[in-house]
Amino acid sequence: MRRLGAWLTWGALGVLACSSASSKTEAAEATVRRLFEALPSEDCAVLGPLLATGAGMRSCEEVVAELREHGLSLVDIVESKLDGRDPDAVLVRARVARGGEVGKEPWLLRVERRSGAWRVRF
Repeated sequence: MRRLGAWLTWGALGVLACSSASSKTEAAEATVRRLFEALPSEDCAVLGPLLATGAGMRSCEEVVAELREHGLSLVDIVESKLDGRDPDAVLVRARVARGGEVGKEPWLLRVERRSGAWRVRF
């Protein structure tokens, strides 16, 4: 009976871990989608909370200018998975078009949870 209880406990923990991983990857993917949907506006009041900035990183205005200069747009998200080095980071592989032309290889985007919000790091 003791073994059964241990297996049930481990099984429950496994389900919780998968659920937690799933919610993190879904949130990271949603952040990537929102970022690219809002990109044409070039409005850092909207885009700033979706970008990892500050602490030696480029400002929202710099990141947005570069993304728009290259005409980047999201085509599709290929996959996402937790970054094994950081429980608050997700690696999102996304197909991105540059000037309307879809790249051959997906981009690898790191999405980090900072101060309770998910942010894309470029």
